[in-house]
Amino acid sequence: MREDPKPFEIYKHFKGNKYQVLMLATDSETKERVVVYQALYGDYAVYVRPLAMFLSETDHTKYPDAAQKYRFEKVEKKEDAGVTETEESASTSVVSDKVLTELAKEEMDEENKAYAALDPSVLAFLESHSYEDRLNILASMHDRITDDMINTMAVAIDVEIEPGDLEQRYMELKNCLLMKEKFERVRLR
Repeated sequence: MREDPKPFEIYKHFKGNKYQVLMLATDSETKERVVVYQALYGDYAVYVRPLAMFLSETDHTKYPDAAQKYRFEKVEKKEDAGVTETEESASTSVVSDKVLTELAKEEMDEENKAYAALDPSVLAFLESHSYEDRLNILASMHDRITDDMINTMAVAIDVEIEPGDLEQRYMELKNCLLMKEKFERVRLR
């Protein structure tokens, strides 16, 4: 049985291109182990392939001219990789930095979009710790409230507001807040 690939190892595909393993991962639904790897050419695209397929033998029936025994073979020596040690470490660094930078930018963009999409009043509602304050904030938003705002605020107070008429949903959220506020007052006596 072949050894599992490790991060930053270089592998050569039977068609001749070289790839760098970024990590091993597990599919969240099937629990199948997968290899996340990146091309060391062109636009440095990142790919995912099941580990078993990554380590499998080349299909010589389908690819009779393939010289390699395995679909991906580890490049053992620096000379075999076609680059010097300095070039390889620089390439690895550039590739890894590029991937990490792109992933960080995407994550930050997602977070910024989420915060930008939040109305300041919704944000104040989420940050508030008393039901009385939340009721006041909700009342101030009555004329411009949306279904998404109601959904967000409902999640914040651990209730579910069924889909339907906007005004009816607003009143249901308000009633939930009134009830929680009443129990909060009784509890604090």
